[in-house]
Amino acid sequence: MPHKKILVLLGHPDKSGFCGEIADAYCEGARSRGHVVERMNIGEMQFDPILHKGYRERQELEPDLKRFQELVMSHDHFVVIYPVWWVGMPALLKGLFDRAWLPGSAFRYIKTHAGNRTIFWHRLFRGKSARTILASGTHPLMVRFLPGNVNAQLRWGILWFAGFSVRSTWFGPSENIPEARKARWLAKVRILGGKGV
Repeated sequence: MPHKKILVLLGHPDKSGFCGEIADAYCEGARSRGHVVERMNIGEMQFDPILHKGYRERQELEPDLKRFQELVMSHDHFVVIYPVWWVGMPALLKGLFDRAWLPGSAFRYIKTHAGNRTIFWHRLFRGKSARTILASGTHPLMVRFLPGNVNAQLRWGILWFAGFSVRSTWFGPSENIPEARKARWLAKVRILGGKGV
């Protein structure tokens, strides 16, 4: 199995909880098999998550956002670990993609000969793979049946849109987890890391 360059993004602002343990386990598994791993913890990144003028004006990127863009571009596999809060991702994680997932960095619209934008786009990360790992306080089946696919925005609207082939893993209920179950879940994550998937 060829070694990969893997970027792991912990999308929970606090790295001390279960999502942080998932990130630790994935990194351990990947490094144990010789993969090159870079990790970013969103709670340690310094950036304004608000896109103040939408896309009407260019908002200067902070150094952490530039580094994030560079790491996504230079790595083969991208892992995003986050909690499900109010049937979605944390606001800070959404803000990261609002600010960094820009035309020209993650995708590029195709223009007509006259220079007008069409509805078609180039997916600039084609050939790369990604995995989302979610943790929710509610059982994943219940969340899927009630509000729908809470992973759709990140999986399809953000990662797939930019060209990634995406797989997902979902753990829950993730509060007050029995130690034996947590150990099984983390062992599964280490295996995913070791395989680089």
